[in-house]
Amino acid sequence: MMLVSIVSYVDRTTLALLAPTILADLRLSAEQYGWVISAFSICYTVSNPAWGAALDRVGLRLGMAAAVAIWTAASASHALASGLMGLAFARALLGLGEGATFPGGLRAATQTLPEHLRSRGVAIAYGGGSLGAVLTPFLVTPVAITYGWRGAFVATGLLGASWIALWLAIAPAAASQTARFAESATSPAVADSSRPALFGDGRMAAFIGLYALGGLPLGFVLYGAPLYLARALGQSQHALGTLLWIPPVGWELGYIATGWLVDVRARSQAGERAVVSPGLLCAAACVGAPLAVVPLVRGLALPMVAFFLSTLAAGAFIILGLEYATRQFGVRHAGLLAGLGAGSWSALMAVAMPAFGRLFDRGRFGAAFALAGLAQTAGVALWVALEKARPRGVSRARS
Repeated sequence: MMLVSIVSYVDRTTLALLAPTILADLRLSAEQYGWVISAFSICYTVSNPAWGAALDRVGLRLGMAAAVAIWTAASASHALASGLMGLAFARALLGLGEGATFPGGLRAATQTLPEHLRSRGVAIAYGGGSLGAVLTPFLVTPVAITYGWRGAFVATGLLGASWIALWLAIAPAAASQTARFAESATSPAVADSSRPALFGDGRMAAFIGLYALGGLPLGFVLYGAPLYLARALGQSQHALGTLLWIPPVGWELGYIATGWLVDVRARSQAGERAVVSPGLLCAAACVGAPLAVVPLVRGLALPMVAFFLSTLAAGAFIILGLEYATRQFGVRHAGLLAGLGAGSWSALMAVAMPAFGRLFDRGRFGAAFALAGLAQTAGVALWVALEKARPRGVSRARS
């Protein structure tokens, strides 16, 4: 599952890495690029909960094989795009397939690991995404320089096809995994007859807001940083390949460090409040806040540090949001919970990226960075408000 999230983000971030070259070749504006990202995000929004529910029902083996087959075809089809509509269609199909990535990762962790290791398991499965973003400049830049940007997308299709062959060779049968998960999910330690529905109170809104707003700077940096570095700081396509591995390293560290911290706190303190606390969330928001002032500083070093810190904080927000959701609602619907979280983030990106692209086209980098940099603070404020408004008698499901 870690490997498939690597493949997912190689496929996903190839467009971002090569955006300056692709936009120049296809004569597209940054706003049109934003709409291409939005096409992906809209389909990704829908497909995340859909794949989450499907994986909860049919299991990982067949579900993940089908999903990766769809997005592998979509990734390779980018090579055929000749304009805005072709690129948007390929991107939308990619979003439909890739919606299975994180629901599959969370479900694999919750059904195979004991409670005190689950957050680290989620971090490992999800961390492949950040590793994929780290590896993309090193894997894709030489291919793009040698064979052009279209050849780079053919190469990403080959990666996906290789993963499908490996998965079908090693993945356990869906029936045995489903049976094991069903047994654990109905045990006295997990089952809670008073557990509320997934919707109907403020906890789901708190989770969605925390995940979406906390993760927004991640999408902004992955998709927007290449354009900012090229347009505002004059970096070449080759130079981008030597720089853009840095922000995903922060993302990876955010996953791993937060997963470890959550598991340690979960073993030593009881209740979800001891694990996901306002203080911990505020600390994560402070780490990511320097993104808001990037256009005000000179040189290249400080912007790269800010990109690194913002993605580190985003990784922390994602792990904390998932920990909060699984403790509130239990692990029976782990795939759906992961899908709702990633889908909410994608819905926000679908709205935000065209707006950010418009600001970039007009040279208003300060406004774009300020909005992205303050998103995590807004997510914490929303979570605190909804937690305070929640009736104290609401039951909590423990995994």
